[in-house]
Amino acid sequence: MRLDQLKQNGLNSAPQGPIKIKNQELLEYIEKYFTDNYQSDFFPDVLNESEIEYEGAKKTVLVNKYERSSKARENAIKYHGLNCKVCDINFENKYGKIGKDFIHIHHLVPIHELGRGYKINYQTDLIPVCPNCHSMLHRKINGIEPTVDELKKILF
Repeated sequence: MRLDQLKQNGLNSAPQGPIKIKNQELLEYIEKYFTDNYQSDFFPDVLNESEIEYEGAKKTVLVNKYERSSKARENAIKYHGLNCKVCDINFENKYGKIGKDFIHIHHLVPIHELGRGYKINYQTDLIPVCPNCHSMLHRKINGIEPTVDELKKILF
């Protein structure tokens, strides 16, 4: 959301830090467009027909980034190999040279639940998965992410 749009809805100036919002119109605007209830960013089919044609607009997004250990990734690959633990694809076998050493690493316990001081165990906490299976492992079914075994049952 651009600053000028916030100003049109009651913001006086660019905030330099946390502010208490006293303007009810601005508060309603922020709640409408900056909460999980506003889903057009996530579900493009919610857009108006005229908006679908336009892509490529620059948008700044603030997210949490959780630190990951490249050594844990390397050790997980050495221990588990490069085949997806769900569908068994091996990218080098499938794509040749371009697929060599390519695989995603999935945290069996979501990384945001681990906490700052958790020491990762590459043998029991991490598994290699292809990007498609990785996405499906993070896709919720009835509000719950499937386990590796549950996803295998769906796939096979």
